[in-house]
Amino acid sequence: MFNFVRNIFLTLSITAITAMAGQASAATLINGAGATFPYPLYSKWFTEYAKVDPSVKFNYQSIGSGGGIKQITAQTVDFGASDKFLNDDELKRVPGKLLHIPTVMGAVVVTYNIPGIGKGLKLSSENLTDIYLGKLNKWNDPRIVKDNPGLRLPAKAIIVVHRSDGSGTTSIFTDYLSSVSQQWGRKVGKGSSVKWPVGLGGKGNEGVAGQVKTTQYTIGYVELAYAVENKLPYASLKNKSGVFVEPTIKSTSAAAAGAAKSMPADFRVSLVNQPGKDSYPIVGFTWLLVYQDQKDKAKGKKLVEFLNWELKHGQKMAEKILYAPLPANVAKMVEKTVKTIK
Repeated sequence: MFNFVRNIFLTLSITAITAMAGQASAATLINGAGATFPYPLYSKWFTEYAKVDPSVKFNYQSIGSGGGIKQITAQTVDFGASDKFLNDDELKRVPGKLLHIPTVMGAVVVTYNIPGIGKGLKLSSENLTDIYLGKLNKWNDPRIVKDNPGLRLPAKAIIVVHRSDGSGTTSIFTDYLSSVSQQWGRKVGKGSSVKWPVGLGGKGNEGVAGQVKTTQYTIGYVELAYAVENKLPYASLKNKSGVFVEPTIKSTSAAAAGAAKSMPADFRVSLVNQPGKDSYPIVGFTWLLVYQDQKDKAKGKKLVEFLNWELKHGQKMAEKILYAPLPANVAKMVEKTVKTIK
């Protein structure tokens, strides 16, 4: 009798283990790749969403917007992520209707490493452009000193740091420089990759932040969360209204307020150099790139469920990680767009 009961128990145990293994193998793996700009927030979202739906796992490669666009175009991932929207020519080369789903907004900040100088540096658009053109190359140049009378700026060469990879952060930054400088627009232009006149390259927001943190007298550009995470100071920039504005959630949202009133249906819009005395000038959306017609319908359904969750719940987490949530009217537009994914 004992052996009979023991055999039943063993049979039930093996069946239970097999069932559990089957459930584990049935988990839906959603692969994505792209922007480093929103990576801190996306990591938080994916972790929190696993508690809501444990059957879904996200594998996200933070490789830069350029890489994300390449992979979603090649259909090697389920979604791409980019801080740069695809232009009409790029969309023609994509094998299907690709939707731009804005998730949040972020500020690209100008960070620096000047010994003895903490927060408080002010830079005009003219001075920032000339620094990246290599025309303004000393920290104590009279043009910088004029805007910073309270700072003792050193007679040291400015070491410029920029992205070395295809980058949505670069796209936002160079879009801004092109909007404030005709010379920059003619000589360098805008895009995820440009031919930099001067400087050192760093891969990803992490790479640029690391270069600035470890090298004195540097200047670079990164998403706000990366500057804060690395305890790096960042400059106040003179905006379109002539006011020096520090990058904050409030000033990021102010920059988007005007653009949100006339948001195009496909969400492909620039937020740089927006009017308003409270607007920080280097702001951008970050988008998930998703095919409207999903090849794997079951996986597509899970992706849609996640997108609806981030619109209703994920947005509330944005500010704590230094991103600005979508304006209410834009969020409603996005919700309608998500419903078209099938």
